[in-house]
Amino acid sequence: MGTFGALSAPKVPFGATQPAEEPSMPAERLLPDTESADLVALAREIARDELAPVAAEYEEAERFPREQFRLLGKSGLLGLPYAERWGGGEVPYETYLQALEEIAGAWMSVGVGLSVHTMSCFALAHYGTDEQRDQWLPAMLGGELLGAYALSETHAGSDAAALSTRARRDGGDYVVNGTKAWITAGGQADFYTTMVRTSGDGGKGVSCLLVDASTSGLDAAAPERKMGLTGSTTAQMIFSDARVPAERLIGGEGAGLKIALDSLASGRLGIAACSVGLAQAALDEAVEYAKTRQQFGKPIIENQGMEFLLADMAAAVETSRAMYLDAARRRDRGMPFQRQASVAKLVATDSAMKVTTDAVQVLGGAGYTRDFPVERYMREAKVPQIFEGTNQIQRVVIARALKEA
Repeated sequence: MGTFGALSAPKVPFGATQPAEEPSMPAERLLPDTESADLVALAREIARDELAPVAAEYEEAERFPREQFRLLGKSGLLGLPYAERWGGGEVPYETYLQALEEIAGAWMSVGVGLSVHTMSCFALAHYGTDEQRDQWLPAMLGGELLGAYALSETHAGSDAAALSTRARRDGGDYVVNGTKAWITAGGQADFYTTMVRTSGDGGKGVSCLLVDASTSGLDAAAPERKMGLTGSTTAQMIFSDARVPAERLIGGEGAGLKIALDSLASGRLGIAACSVGLAQAALDEAVEYAKTRQQFGKPIIENQGMEFLLADMAAAVETSRAMYLDAARRRDRGMPFQRQASVAKLVATDSAMKVTTDAVQVLGGAGYTRDFPVERYMREAKVPQIFEGTNQIQRVVIARALKEA
């Protein structure tokens, strides 16, 4: 997927908006301005009217939702946190993540795809030259192109510096050989933000290439057979003497690991927001079922045991949302946010796994069938604990930050 590994990211300040007012939970969340509120409302409308009605059908058929990504692009939702100069929305990360939560709550595969696309644009947007941005970024942010993030390899997941895909300079090109693993939208994306080894100097020998999907010598393996997110294609990407123009090197040779891990710090917030959206959808389904399911002459929601279970689920959702909003506001203010991003990713994904499991329990036997969406939610909740850095790695990041404080 985006990546199943990656350790800590360097602390790079981000300038952005003034801090927003603290939201009131669980009521309608307050946003920095009317424009931000309108964007989240637009995401909610698209999620409700265009995504939710077809999500189960696409997941059952393992069908990639390319037309839905085009719709998000036309609606201006594929480049929300990036500069208007290159076609982005230039909104606070806080706003982008709340829009992402709405999308993921309706269809997790699309939410994860949007998060990965946003992360795939990060390298060019933050480390590319103006000439490179002018050439490629507008199409990436405007919805014409869908991105994928190629860092992980079979033997280099959590140990991102150990990657072995090599790029050898040959005249005006880099010749790339190796295999990237667990790539979200692998074989479907139009470009791959790819980390390659340009020297043997450990992490200092990693560089970043923006690889066009049509590159000769680049092929996708058969899609992985997964327990969830079946509408989101995941595949290995195989480089066999693939020639990538040197002008597609981002940030200079040796900057790749810094770029990769910096991207992940923001990408983890995307996964946190997606997980909150998924957990909220599961909670909503459980509450609705508990209100209508009658046992012993009354709705089961009136039983204290059920009330407490649902209350714990709601507390988990709202705590997770508060975590990602706090980290996003720190990012928007230009403050260090890496540790908070890891906390948000850890809390939100673990909570989503618990909340979706409990939602199946609320529905009982019905929850174990495909007649209700909670069984799909439960299957989808597992992998966010793994990609963009496993939750064990998040604990390493958090503990390391504490020791360095």
